[in-house]
Amino acid sequence: MAESNVLGIAFGNSNSSIAYINNEGKADCIANEDGDRQIPSILAYSGDDEYHGFQAKAQLVRNRQNTVANFRDFIGKSFADIDPTHSAVSAHPVDTNGTVSYDIPATGKTVSVSELATRHLLRLKQSAEDYTGRPVTGAVLTVPTDFTHAQRDALIAAAKAAELNVLQVINEPVAALLATDAIQDGGKVSDDKTVVVVDLGGTRCDASVIASRGGMYTVLATAHDYDVGGNQLDDALVDFFGKEFEKKTKVSATKDERSIAKLVNQCEVTKKTLSASTSATVSVESLAEGVDFHSNINRMRYELLGRKVFDKMVALVQDVVKKAHMEPFNIDEVIMVGGTSHTPKLASRLSAIFPETTRVRNPTASATSLNPAELNCLGAAVQASLIADFEQTDIEEATHAVVTSAPHIAKPIGVLVGDEFVKVIDSETAVPARRTITLAAPTTPGPVYVAIYEGERDVKVTPAPPRESNNDEEDSDYEEEEPEDFREPIIKPSKKIAECVFEGEGKGKVEVTVQVDKELQATIMARAVGGKEVVRGVVGKQ
Repeated sequence: MAESNVLGIAFGNSNSSIAYINNEGKADCIANEDGDRQIPSILAYSGDDEYHGFQAKAQLVRNRQNTVANFRDFIGKSFADIDPTHSAVSAHPVDTNGTVSYDIPATGKTVSVSELATRHLLRLKQSAEDYTGRPVTGAVLTVPTDFTHAQRDALIAAAKAAELNVLQVINEPVAALLATDAIQDGGKVSDDKTVVVVDLGGTRCDASVIASRGGMYTVLATAHDYDVGGNQLDDALVDFFGKEFEKKTKVSATKDERSIAKLVNQCEVTKKTLSASTSATVSVESLAEGVDFHSNINRMRYELLGRKVFDKMVALVQDVVKKAHMEPFNIDEVIMVGGTSHTPKLASRLSAIFPETTRVRNPTASATSLNPAELNCLGAAVQASLIADFEQTDIEEATHAVVTSAPHIAKPIGVLVGDEFVKVIDSETAVPARRTITLAAPTTPGPVYVAIYEGERDVKVTPAPPRESNNDEEDSDYEEEEPEDFREPIIKPSKKIAECVFEGEGKGKVEVTVQVDKELQATIMARAVGGKEVVRGVVGKQ
C-alpha cells in the first residue's frame, strides 16, 4: 500500500496556504518553490507562460488585464450573484452564459472561474509534491461558513479536475480551532469552552462563535463583512501617501492604473512592516510621470488612518457574540486568524471588549503563538491525518448531515451545592453526551441528598464601590467618570429535574454522572466514591 501523503489546503480569496504531516507526525506549513508560505491566489498569463503566486502578483503592475485575482468567492456562483468590486486592479470577470469567466488577451481565450480554481489547486498540489518528494494522496480543503452546497460541490469538482482527491471540506473557523487545540495546546481535550474565531482576510472578514464540548465543535453563530479587510488598510495608506505625493510634486499618483498598482504593492509591504516595527520607510521608483517617491510613517499615524477599519472589525466580533445570544464575558477564548491579525492595535482593540478572563490568542501577545495566517491549513492537515486511512464512502457517511446535525442540550444541567450551581453538562453540548463530576460530601456515614437542576444563564452585578468625595475645590473643576459595576456570568438553577438519596461511605466524596441520549432523555447516576450502591434514574425529554 502506498504511503499516505495528505494535505490541508486553505484556499483563500487573497492568499492560499498548504500544510502536510511531517516525519514527526506534526502538521507543518509548506513553502512553495519561491519560498512563500502565503501564496497569493493569483494567476497571470503572458504569451504561453502562466505565472502563479507572487510571480503572478507582480504582473498586476504591467499586465493587469491578463492577471486574475480574488476569484475564490466566485466559485459555484452565477455571474448575476457576484460582486466584482475586488477585481478593480486586475482582470474583470465577464458573463459567459450566466457563469463567471475572464477574457485573457494574452492567450486569446476565455477562462472560466472553475478552470482557474483547477489551475490554482494544481499548482498548490505540485508545490507540495516538490516539497515532500511524494505524490499527494488526498487533501482536506477549508471554506468560509457561508459557502453554499453549490460552491462546495464546484470546488470539489475543480479539485478533481486537478487530480486532487478531496477527503473532506471543512469550515475555516473549525480548522483554525482544531489547529489551536491539536497543535498549540498539545492535542489534549480541553474543558468545555466557548470560542470566537475571527478571520481577518484581505477582502472580507468573518467571525464565528463555536461551542467546544469534549472535543466536539458546534458553530453557534456566524457573521460576515464583505466590505472590510486587510485591503482596506492598504487603501487607507494609498490615500494618505497619494495625497502626500501630489502635495510634494503636483503630480497625481492615483489617476494612472500602473501608479496605483505600484503604490498598493508598497503600502502592503509598509503595513506588514508596521506590524513588527514602530516605523517604516516608503520608497517607490518612478511612481508617476517618472517621479520617485520617498517617505516614512510611524505606527501611531497608521493606527489613526486605519481607525475606521478597526472599528468595523471590532463591530463584527461584537455582532457575532450578540447573534449567539451571549455577552462578551460568556466567551472563554478568542482566536485571531489571517495576516491582518499581526496588527498590534487590532489585537488590543479586541482584547478591550472582553474581560481579562477571556484569552485572546494573537501573535502580538505570545511569541510562541501559531502564525494566524497558517491556522486554517494546519487545522485542515490535522483533520486530513485523522481521516486519511478511512475509505471515502466511510468519510462521506460520517460527514453526512444526518450524522453531523446532532441535537444539542439547550440548558446546562448541574447539581445545586449550597447556593452554588455546579455544572455537569454545559448548554450547547451535542448529544449523546456523558459527563461525571466529583463533589464534596460528609466525612461521616449517613444519607446523602443530591438534587439535579436545569440551569439558566444570568448576570451577577456587583456595584462598584462609591468614589471617595473630594472636597478640594481646585480639583473639582471636572467630573470623573463613575466606576462601572462589575458584571460576571453565573448559572442559576431554574428547574429541578431529579433528586436522590443514598447512603454515604463517609469518605468525603460523591460522584454524579449525567448521560443524555439523542432523544434528549437524561439518565442520572449517583454514588458515594468507594461505595457499591449506585442510584440511577431516567428523566424524560424536558
